[in-house]
Amino acid sequence: MSDPQAMMDLSSNSLKDIYVEAISLDKFILEADSLEKLHLKDCTLEVFELVGKGMLRFLKIDDVSVIHLDIGESAENLEIVDVSNFTIMWAKFHHMISRSSKLKKLRLWGVVFDDEDEFVYIETIASCFPLLSHLSLSYDLREAALQYGLQGSFVLENVIVLELGWTVISDLFSMWVSGILERCPRLRKLVIHGVVSETKTHEECQTLANFTSSIVRLMRKYLHVEVQFEYE
Repeated sequence: MSDPQAMMDLSSNSLKDIYVEAISLDKFILEADSLEKLHLKDCTLEVFELVGKGMLRFLKIDDVSVIHLDIGESAENLEIVDVSNFTIMWAKFHHMISRSSKLKKLRLWGVVFDDEDEFVYIETIASCFPLLSHLSLSYDLREAALQYGLQGSFVLENVIVLELGWTVISDLFSMWVSGILERCPRLRKLVIHGVVSETKTHEECQTLANFTSSIVRLMRKYLHVEVQFEYE
């Protein structure tokens, strides 16, 4: 369905699960008091608003373009938030889900920040989501993400699975992995995701070799943690 000027208003008191794919609308308003699962995929929307009564537990956004996203009071009982291939205003998005104190899994994968000076403050994740057990992060790293994003004496107390990924490997990534790892005292599994180009220059090969060596050295401090590498 594609009509950038169209509006859709959908209302249901019994709807619990909705999957929306490949639509292009100016405005989509969903009124669903009992909705527990929302999945948006490959959509272009000017405005998306969810009006509910806080029953939502699962939110997935994949390859969606949306200017105004509002899930209102529905964030309070979220347990899983999975966002990928999405341009994000971190401060605004974090404010939207910050009341999700029951959140157990947070995935921000391949996200692009609307403002290039933006980054994820890991401390805010730790303070807002005390029950978080599975954290997955992959985005374009900048020095500010290390300098400010890892500030504070916070601890991700209950994270047992940590997934971190790069699109362009750099020395910053190794430092970022180390910085997050030392704040996860109960970690059991670390998964490193990476993109390796088919045509590799000598410099790229050297960077990958240096990264691998640094991870090997780092993990000697965390012998209880299972490490897995997934390259594509």
